[in-house]
Amino acid sequence: MKLDLIDEKATMKAGRMVLRPVRLSDTGLFAMYAGDARVARATSSIPHPLPPGASDAFVARAMKQGGTEAIWAMDGTPSGLPEVIGVISLKRMDREQSEIGYWVAPAFWNAGHASEAVRALVEGNPLANKTYFAQVFQDNPGSARVLTNCGFDYLGDAERYSVARDATVQTWTYLRKLK
Repeated sequence: MKLDLIDEKATMKAGRMVLRPVRLSDTGLFAMYAGDARVARATSSIPHPLPPGASDAFVARAMKQGGTEAIWAMDGTPSGLPEVIGVISLKRMDREQSEIGYWVAPAFWNAGHASEAVRALVEGNPLANKTYFAQVFQDNPGSARVLTNCGFDYLGDAERYSVARDATVQTWTYLRKLK
């Protein structure tokens, strides 16, 4: 399935920040934050060390028309924070379902930003989903708390490959039904 281009109408208020479409000027902050081993190891897809051009490729993919993933920057400027403090995305699945993914730069951890972003995305429901899924690595209980704080229910254990770790890692899987 393909998504239409995400435009400024897809901007959502999320507590102290806004979730907005990715733009070219985000490349430097993405490179700085995603290049941090703590961020990369908490995701399945970010390599560490971050290779040259990876941030440029991510921005190009995020801005591409017709992709199967919708990606927003967590923009902290409404509360005096940087233009990018993290990323949140939806990967479309079949039957009106999406997998939600997110990361927050370490300087902004433990301040509720991820919970605000996930809550806003679920409430805004920009892809008109009936169900959201999420997976977090079992050594990342903070991300699990984000999901349970946002109404996700534990579904079971699984595993997922982590590029940064070059290993398959145990995960917890969560579910949130909307309709």
